[in-house]
Amino acid sequence: MPAWAKGGSFLSVTRTEAELSIVAETDQVPGDLQSTISSWRVMKVHGPFDLSVVGVLASLVTPLAHKGISIFTISTFDTDYLLVQANDLKAAAAALRNAGHSILKTETTL
Repeated sequence: MPAWAKGGSFLSVTRTEAELSIVAETDQVPGDLQSTISSWRVMKVHGPFDLSVVGVLASLVTPLAHKGISIFTISTFDTDYLLVQANDLKAAAAALRNAGHSILKTETTL
């Protein structure tokens, strides 16, 4: 685990046999490191949800897919996070509202 991957208000680390994936706030990533994803905004899903509840994530990603909005999701034990490109944030919020979801605020810039 790199020393820089410890700060900020949003950090997700996933390690598999094939890769180490770190999702962090832009200002936490060293400048000499190549970042493949940037200018994303985080939308936190209000949780926690019981793990037996079916369809929570599907109810969120389906309206975004219908609007052609690309997403990246991160799930934790308590909730889910939807990451959308900064320029799609307003359209994503509108699509979710139109599908019956409430938007309280958006989260950190990645």
